Amino acid sequence: MIVGIYLMILLILWKNMPARKDISKILVIGSGPIVIGQACEFDYSGSQACKALKQEGYEVILINSNPATIMTDPEFADKTFIEPINSEIVKKIIIEEKPDAILPTMGGQTALNVIRELNNEKYFDTSPIKILGASPRSIDVAEDRELFAKAMEEINLETPFSIIVDGKSDLEKISHEVQYPIIMRPFYTLGGTGGGIVNNQIEFCAKVQNAIDLSPVKKTLVEESLIGWKEFEFEVVRDHKDNSIIICSIENLDPMGVHTGDSITIAPALTLTDKEYQDLRNQSIAILKKIGVETGGSNVQFALNPSNGRILVIEMNPRVSRSSALASKATGFPIAKIAALLAVGYSLDELDNDITKVTPASFEPVIDYIVTKIPKFNFEKFNGTPLELNTAMKSVGEIMSIGRTFKESILKALYSIESETYGFEKNHSLLNIKNEELKEELAKQRPDRLLLVAESIRRDFTLSQINTLTFIDMFFLREIKQIIDIEKDIVKKDGDLDEEFLTYIKSMGFSSQHIANLSKLSLRDIFQKLEHFNIKNIFKRVDTCGNEFDSSTAYLYSTFEKEINAFSCEARPENKKKIIILGSGPNRIGQGIEFDYCCVQAVKAFKKLGFQTIMINCNPETVSTDYDTSDKLYFEPLDFEFVKNIIDKENEIGEVSGIVVQFGGQTPLRIANKLKEYDYKILGTSFDAIDISEDREKFQKLIFEIGLKQPKSDISIGTKELLNKSEKLNFPILLRPSYVIGGRMMEKMNNLSDVKDYIDQNYWALENNVILIDEFLKDATEVDVDILRDNQGSVMIAGIMEHIEEAGIHSGDSACSIPTFSLNKNTINEIKKFTINLANSLKTIGLMNVQYAVKDDEIYILEANPRASRTIPFLAKAIGIPFIRIAASLIAGNTINKELLKIDTNVLPYYAIKEAVFPFNKFPNTDVILGPEMKSTGEVMGIDKDFDMAFLKSQLAAGQRINNIKNIFISVKDDDKNAILAIVKELSEYEFNIYTTKGTNLFLKKNNINSIVINKVVEGSPHIVEYLSQSKIDLVINTTENKQAIRDSFTIRRTAVDLNVPYYTNLRSAKILCKSIIKLKNTDLEVKPIQKHHIYSNKNSFEF
Repeated sequence: MIVGIYLMILLILWKNMPARKDISKILVIGSGPIVIGQACEFDYSGSQACKALKQEGYEVILINSNPATIMTDPEFADKTFIEPINSEIVKKIIIEEKPDAILPTMGGQTALNVIRELNNEKYFDTSPIKILGASPRSIDVAEDRELFAKAMEEINLETPFSIIVDGKSDLEKISHEVQYPIIMRPFYTLGGTGGGIVNNQIEFCAKVQNAIDLSPVKKTLVEESLIGWKEFEFEVVRDHKDNSIIICSIENLDPMGVHTGDSITIAPALTLTDKEYQDLRNQSIAILKKIGVETGGSNVQFALNPSNGRILVIEMNPRVSRSSALASKATGFPIAKIAALLAVGYSLDELDNDITKVTPASFEPVIDYIVTKIPKFNFEKFNGTPLELNTAMKSVGEIMSIGRTFKESILKALYSIESETYGFEKNHSLLNIKNEELKEELAKQRPDRLLLVAESIRRDFTLSQINTLTFIDMFFLREIKQIIDIEKDIVKKDGDLDEEFLTYIKSMGFSSQHIANLSKLSLRDIFQKLEHFNIKNIFKRVDTCGNEFDSSTAYLYSTFEKEINAFSCEARPENKKKIIILGSGPNRIGQGIEFDYCCVQAVKAFKKLGFQTIMINCNPETVSTDYDTSDKLYFEPLDFEFVKNIIDKENEIGEVSGIVVQFGGQTPLRIANKLKEYDYKILGTSFDAIDISEDREKFQKLIFEIGLKQPKSDISIGTKELLNKSEKLNFPILLRPSYVIGGRMMEKMNNLSDVKDYIDQNYWALENNVILIDEFLKDATEVDVDILRDNQGSVMIAGIMEHIEEAGIHSGDSACSIPTFSLNKNTINEIKKFTINLANSLKTIGLMNVQYAVKDDEIYILEANPRASRTIPFLAKAIGIPFIRIAASLIAGNTINKELLKIDTNVLPYYAIKEAVFPFNKFPNTDVILGPEMKSTGEVMGIDKDFDMAFLKSQLAAGQRINNIKNIFISVKDDDKNAILAIVKELSEYEFNIYTTKGTNLFLKKNNINSIVINKVVEGSPHIVEYLSQSKIDLVINTTENKQAIRDSFTIRRTAVDLNVPYYTNLRSAKILCKSIIKLKNTDLEVKPIQKHHIYSNKNSFEF
């Protein structure tokens, strides 16, 4: 008995001891800001890894520059460095923290590139630090196209014919030797940046040179084109004992030629023969062994020629990737967590399957459903970019759907993506397109290609014709045709939907809203019919084992079964008090990872308050859709019917206390009115308050009553009265539709001609919409304020953030600072007073964000959003107070802790600066000048006791190469010339070389400042673009205003972007940068974990 107890104690102690005893402190390198090609899937993987390593007893040190992530919350790592991710900063952290090991495989390409740079410096030759997961050598072999091709040849696997081209290559000669079309794959770039298709000799030199320029090592692969081939991915996990398992096979619906991140993908692969599947499975495992991936997850990509079965290896990623997140959510297998544990010495058979609790992690997942991923695009924000996809990734987010059949899965995916159309409904752009033109468009890889396929089927194109034009497999085309045929049947029924037919179309996956749209009935009519016939959806579990074992993990999706018995539905509602949190859906510009952060923090708070937490979301990249974040996860479209079905199911046993819509951005607000209409309780701020803040007339009335000022404004219903109403205001003005995300279609108009152009370009979007018209406040300072309010009227100012750029640039694109750096005390006090009055008038509960403009000491309110804002995660990391958890407790009925009301968050011993990160390098022909429509994909934070150093850090973190600036080009508009004098003089004194155009040079000369004259492009060689191309300019400062001047200077800004030369189009930020780089000459950058910055974190809990 005693021996048995002793052995049990030893077993428990052994279980809680780290697998590897030779390491105790691990540095985890994060992925940095959200950019195209590297999104919030790395927050998901990094969070899982940090959590798993801490639970194993390791001390975790984290570096990540992104404040919007879950993983940069102070609780995830023992020390969290929100610092720029580059080799120099990482070395500083290593010196300070002395880690035993580095885990780079959770940080995407960013982390691998840092390890590669350190390895090239031979840094690890004299360091005892161990690299976990993937060795520097395996990283090089996987990432270097030449080494990879050679490695594949050694194991008798074939790669596409290719040659490596660099800056020394004779491009003209090579252009005559290759067969077209060819594919470019630059070395070490993110999301295929710089890659693409070269169709002919005319395009070759320019496109290949651009690919070389964008590669960190100035090399690109030029390889045979595989356009039209099928593409497959295999997600593989390997341990140190050489056990390997396939987590998931993934099939791209799109053919080769489209970046896999932009492809519609299906899991498991549906069109492989068993022999092809087994061949690819075996090859995937062989590739991992050959590359030398010692432990962890990797992604392998293949091309298959559908005409002869020839298989080529395209590439492999020796790390968790975008596809790893998809495979994890598709199967329920926690790849990142398992990879982290394998990296510290466990083997697959020693780890439990968290979903089943009874099988080991060495069991390959089995799925009995179909998963579809559809990417989210924001082409509409980047004028001038062709609506076409290639091997350079352009999507900004994605959704995932789960269904029992492909038809159900693809329909749910289309319901989830939040596009202008619903399901396969016809896009207005297809109304007048002729058949010949439709054929031409089908041959292109457009982001809306599924709608083109559907339209061609409606026009009786044969599936063989469509297959020839699109290369989409006939299986998928047949499935889509069946959906279109059902659509036609619904229309023919003319609303007369009997039980048999309604049961049939629901079993095919059609939503009630889709049926209502096609049958010309109301949504309520369809609900009534379903209730009358007792037709109900059921819920199934994602269990990793094809229902072979019972799953205690409530990871659910909806489907339909005709035969319903006691075991059909696996939702298993419990008799508990429940809260449903609506997620934010797909990432897109204007609504990104910061809202997932809010949802996850809210879940944690509601759990602590004793609620059963239920998350509804459809984004596979996020932490909120991790199987163990909430008590129950429904992976469903954020469409009213799907949410309603979940509420009704959960109300069968126990009671849903309410639905939370204020943490998921604009997406949950889209259905808030429906929730109210059907008498579902919205927790927190009421729908009426939300409506007042969004309705211009109601909002104007409210702010007038409480004595706030607003720029002169008006409203136009549609386009007919827009010209007349615009003319009555003073130009410049701002125009935007109501209820939009990220300032969509918000533009500055300088005159009536601009308004006419705006109407012409956006007619379809504007015609039936409310258009808001505002006078523009020139040279005003914009201020963001986030507050918390409880049900008793107590208000805490969470943060007042001063924008660095002037008002007129979308708040999501503008850098901002806390504490403020130029506002006077009286202005700050007035802003506090106005904000508190507004919150009390709206009776908000939880969070609210208010935006102001300050001009000549006058304060104008721009807008108010009674929900979580994108700045709240930044404030939480900058200050160290868990604002979202506090907001959740207020929503649940608690009041604000009195300690919080005493805090002045504008008084800090340091500065934290949020900076935006832009995807302009992915969108050629697009100008980089910022305006009222948001264009950034992510953000970073710089934090330092010195304001200028904090700003400098934010720029380094955003990817600006500003360490070694010597030659600065300056060309500014007349209004900015006086303002630039002082800083240019100081730059000259510190021996920076100043290059200017003739106008700026003449002005500086009059003020006794010398500069080197350089021609504009129109003035001939040698001109500024040539200097940029020859690496003679290190920094561009270019401000301009009128349309002609903007057109004339476009090539300067565009070339700077394409060559990754730092550029600034705003004078305020340019001046601060110049002060920062001057200060850097005599100051060394310091690193410090945020836990040591925070001055409030040691106080008693603020939360409840």
